[in-house]
Amino acid sequence: MRLVLMGTGTFAEPAFQALLAGPHTVACLVTQPERKKGSERGSTRQIGVGMGVLALRAGVPIWKPESINTPEAVAQLGSYQADLLVVAAYGQILKPAALATTRLGGINLHASLLPRHRGAAPVAWAIMAGDKVTGVSVLRMTPQLDAGDLVGVVTTPIDPAETAGDLEFRLAAIAAQMGVEVVDAMTAGPVAGEVQDSALVTRAPKLNKEMGDLDWRQPADTLALLVRGLQPWPTAFTHWVRPGEGKPPIRLQITRVRSLPDEVHHAQPGDLLSPPDDLSCLRVATGAGILEILSVQPAGKAVMDSAAFLRGRRYVLGDKLERVG
Repeated sequence: MRLVLMGTGTFAEPAFQALLAGPHTVACLVTQPERKKGSERGSTRQIGVGMGVLALRAGVPIWKPESINTPEAVAQLGSYQADLLVVAAYGQILKPAALATTRLGGINLHASLLPRHRGAAPVAWAIMAGDKVTGVSVLRMTPQLDAGDLVGVVTTPIDPAETAGDLEFRLAAIAAQMGVEVVDAMTAGPVAGEVQDSALVTRAPKLNKEMGDLDWRQPADTLALLVRGLQPWPTAFTHWVRPGEGKPPIRLQITRVRSLPDEVHHAQPGDLLSPPDDLSCLRVATGAGILEILSVQPAGKAVMDSAAFLRGRRYVLGDKLERVG
């Protein structure tokens, strides 16, 4: 089978490594152009670099078009005379002309149990939705977002402590095995597909930084899911306010928490409750229950456990966590 691989980032890399090491011919590896991502991903890391290393090691051409759907890009895609496109987290929807450049069209490796969580951020949304199970779906590509027939599905439980980063790492390994198996099967002959149930569709749109601003009126369980789903990016955050102090609030990224949904309090949401004697965590009143903050990252500093933070910022009666601005 002659393949063109299309994708970016840590979810795609294991699958592409496996296919590059296999018996199939990879004509080209297509990824996004390198660009600064500080405004979108909270860092200045450049995308496309990891894929470039994979291509260089395998001796495969790498191509980074701004748009895969221009007439020029479609013509170049067709010039590879591939049998199949294998796509994972590519970041662009392929239009019919691009999909028609190969004998068998394309398959997409998607990090959810489709039709649930169609879109750019399925891992984060699965956690934030409180799903107990997720997985990887392999689907035939159509011009509609994540809507094609399913040709492979593997499920896995979501651990109650897993962050989106942890879970994506596991799903990437599953996707690598599935990608090889489906490509091998398609080499042998036609592969049956299962039509997705449109009544079960949910969406998983792109994440943004504003999503991380914690609303303490929400229940503790909901906030805990949000913290896990937004880790490592864009990360949940809040501001520590000390009334009458005369100083700006302290911005804290919240990196690890524990929900106590059945704990009763009589405080206002966001109020800091008296911490335990060992100062091991921050206890915050929520709309239902208490959220214990176990680790934080103050602005300009490294991640630290709450005990270390509290040694430098003692709790004072009346302190609270709020949205600011």
